[in-house]
Amino acid sequence: MDILGWLIIAALFALGMAGAIFPILPGALAIYAAFFVYGWIFTFEPFGFWFWSFQTIIVVVLFVADYLVNAWGVKKYGGSRASVIGSTIGIIIGPFVIPAFGLIIGPLAGAVIGELLHGSSMNRALKVAWGALVGLFSSMIVKIILQAAMIVIFVIWLIAD
Repeated sequence: MDILGWLIIAALFALGMAGAIFPILPGALAIYAAFFVYGWIFTFEPFGFWFWSFQTIIVVVLFVADYLVNAWGVKKYGGSRASVIGSTIGIIIGPFVIPAFGLIIGPLAGAVIGELLHGSSMNRALKVAWGALVGLFSSMIVKIILQAAMIVIFVIWLIAD
């Protein structure tokens, strides 16, 4: 049972880290779920108030930062609210519509469409789309760092116990 437990935990960690790159995967929630799997299979004893507080704060920061960093990229390059919304929609549906390249094309197309609907020129819309791409990759980096921190805190908490 121990081996199965660790395999499930490792799989949830891997799924979570993949979610930093592919937004259709659960990301931080998979990592958070791994902590519960550890508790159910082994013990919740090492996890007290501070562990759950740190982890929950990181998850909340991840959700907020994910949107804000993407919006920051679009706004930094002069995007309107419509292009922020378009980019966000593109991030969500892009991977489904174009499986191989939708993660990149989705936010780009969404930002361009949003900006064009806002009444901007094609040149401005393309500049904003570049901002969407900058925001997307910046968001990925932030998610990778914070989700890795979640895993490291988990390991340190177990070792320190």
